[in-house]
Amino acid sequence: MLADFQAIEQHLNRIILGKESQIKLALCCLLARGHLLLEDLPGMGKTTLAHALADSLSLSYRRVQFTSDLLPGDLLGMNIYDSRSHQFSFQPGPVFTHLLLADEINRASPKTQSALLEAMEEQQVSVDGDTRPLPSPYFVIATQNPLDQSGTSALPESQLDRFLMRLSLGFPDRAAEFELLDQDRGQSRLSLLQQQLSLEQLKALQDKVPHVKASEPLIHYLLDLVGHSREHPDTLPLSPRAAKAILQAAKAWALLQGRDYVRAEDVQTVFPAVAEHRLDPKSHAANCHWSQLLLRETPCSI
Repeated sequence: MLADFQAIEQHLNRIILGKESQIKLALCCLLARGHLLLEDLPGMGKTTLAHALADSLSLSYRRVQFTSDLLPGDLLGMNIYDSRSHQFSFQPGPVFTHLLLADEINRASPKTQSALLEAMEEQQVSVDGDTRPLPSPYFVIATQNPLDQSGTSALPESQLDRFLMRLSLGFPDRAAEFELLDQDRGQSRLSLLQQQLSLEQLKALQDKVPHVKASEPLIHYLLDLVGHSREHPDTLPLSPRAAKAILQAAKAWALLQGRDYVRAEDVQTVFPAVAEHRLDPKSHAANCHWSQLLLRETPCSI
């Protein structure tokens, strides 16, 4: 099944050109049962990546355009009165899906942004006192425009912390952009998508992640990184939840490499994507200054 997951990576690389490392980190995030925040300028392929992941992995997919007038009920669903039966019936919102694309999440009001917190953390929603489970697996990909663009408001730290990773796709290199233009036939590259993995196979792979081994020296190295952030005067301290997220992502990355144990380089690879938005919520996803600084300043003796 791991070979199938690697085939998905190769398949996605044919859809989204020149973004091999970002695609692999996105797959790592999904394998670790995390949520992904994509921050970039419009037109960089954020929506294409979300749609491609859903189609390749047999996931049901809904896209919600976050706007200033979007209400929590528009996202979660609501109880609607039926005059014929004289009863209220629940009409589920778009959050009831395997993969939810929250497009331009930072254009919505803080109240609507916060409506996703329970769904992302507990895979359930509560409406009018009733709690309803969400489909499994449940994966949120949110896109975010840079905060210097008009009409945006920053996500609160509590919501940023719910995203396992934050990535930036960035501009493609010249060769990839040439291929994109040269092969343009007037149709979306999403038409090239094919299902690569069943839902059952995906769940089986996700179940393997917690069983990937992490040695005591490896965990101490991770704790050194987290502890250093708590002593640094210019960053926010990494919480125990952040430490758990780093280990979870490192295990998923090790599994993608075909190993059942974590190496220090696995932690170092995922650390910027997992830690940077927690260390400095106002930084851009393409700027990993603080996480790289912590990696350089924290000795590794493994």
